[in-house]
Amino acid sequence: MKTIAALLHEHPFFAGMKDEYIQLIAGCAVNHIFNQGEYIAKENDPADYFYLIRSGRVSIETSQPNYGAVILQTLQDGDICGWSWLFPPHCWTFDAKAQTKVHTIKLDGRCLRGKCADDTQLGFDLMQRFARIMTERLQATRLQLLNIYGRPENNKDQEI
Repeated sequence: MKTIAALLHEHPFFAGMKDEYIQLIAGCAVNHIFNQGEYIAKENDPADYFYLIRSGRVSIETSQPNYGAVILQTLQDGDICGWSWLFPPHCWTFDAKAQTKVHTIKLDGRCLRGKCADDTQLGFDLMQRFARIMTERLQATRLQLLNIYGRPENNKDQEI
């Protein structure tokens, strides 16, 4: 059986991170499993955790009035679910739902915020890693919205 630190070392998000930081982060982490259909996060709920996806698929969703849930992105093995733990007011921005059984490493955001306050270099390292993830997700969401709203049949009022 592998330790949490060994699992963190293997996850792409932590590639190249100093071993001392991995050991600190491991103290804030546990294995966690979500069953298919279970919500990992609900929009506006407190965001005290984030998750490293070891296996399975997670949909990132938002609800639209008169339309229902819109899947913005699907995460899978090697992805990260959640960054709201890092930024006040520490509330989830979207829903996250397990599409399959999902094996994760659950990281305690409050624990990590304390460690980052004590070691600003660790905080800077994590911030850079999350900034990259956020940029990728923003671009993916932009493309998804262009796909939904950019079709000519959805723009009937515009002249072409």
